Amino acid sequence: MNFHTQLINWYSDNKRSLPWRDTDNPYFIWLSEIILQQTQVKQGLPYYEAFVKHFPTVFDLANASEEHVLKLWQGLGYYSRARNLHASAKYIAKELNGVFPSTYEDIKKLKGVGDYTASAIASIAFKEPKAVVDGNVYRVLSRYFGIKTAINSTSGIKEFKALAQELIAKEQPHIYNQAIMEFGALQCTPKTPNCELCPLKNGCVALKENLINELPVKLKKTKVTKKYFNYMVCVDDKQNILFEKRQGKGIWQNLYQFPLIESEKSLTAEEFDKLRFDSLLTKPIGYDYALYNESDKVHKLSHQHLYTKFWIIEVKDTLTDCYIPLQDIHKYPVPVLIGDFIEEFNFEAL
Repeated sequence: MNFHTQLINWYSDNKRSLPWRDTDNPYFIWLSEIILQQTQVKQGLPYYEAFVKHFPTVFDLANASEEHVLKLWQGLGYYSRARNLHASAKYIAKELNGVFPSTYEDIKKLKGVGDYTASAIASIAFKEPKAVVDGNVYRVLSRYFGIKTAINSTSGIKEFKALAQELIAKEQPHIYNQAIMEFGALQCTPKTPNCELCPLKNGCVALKENLINELPVKLKKTKVTKKYFNYMVCVDDKQNILFEKRQGKGIWQNLYQFPLIESEKSLTAEEFDKLRFDSLLTKPIGYDYALYNESDKVHKLSHQHLYTKFWIIEVKDTLTDCYIPLQDIHKYPVPVLIGDFIEEFNFEAL
């Protein structure tokens, strides 16, 4: 029995029941693939369901405000995915009259869509025989064939893509691609896979040569940097709060936050006192302030760790710029770091 037949048979018996597997609508499949980039199924599923509920067609997504899209995305991270999703929906709705592109090459032209996502949509929605290569596929192929080339190297990316394309079941690309990804997610797991129950164990090089824990090979990541954030939570006597939209091209572009001071280290109250209002458009005349968290809250991103303090500032005069009513703060899309603080802090005590 060949490789792809074994995988398809395993998938038939073991696949999870997921809503995007019950449709051939390319819009829904596209939504699921974008949401599941850098995200596990159990985390992404409620977001997928929310997007389908709020935006049942590509026209609904295209006509939504960016704030609405970002708010629904809140907590998933990698917010450029949401912005690209929104931009592509507008393109499909306006330029393509709502007709989703049906080939790998045309799907890849959508903003935020690379080789993997285009291959997944083209194969699953349109049965085009384009092999997917994600983390699960890298792991299955590297272990089964004993490949030691680094999966995040230029040569490794080419090698694994060529092998995956060679192996794909051309008559059932939609089933095969989902099968190999599901196999990596459930059977050939990153740690302690149950190799004794694996249907591919007889041909697996990694099992034969005791390389399960060594494969796949991955080049070391770029060094993680540290940043120190000081958020100023300014509330006036009329229950207004300073809240601003992030500008620029950063990962949190167009999300909302409290005014921010970045520092070179974690600040003491005395050090914060010297910097506190330099970045505010509104300069409060009278105020009291206190540090909310003595220990830095550490928020870990893929490339940097944010050491964060929240400074609670009670303003005695009325804010005049960049404020919103405190009661509306839950309506705005925010980074998860800000969202967690908003849920945790008792604003009613102010």
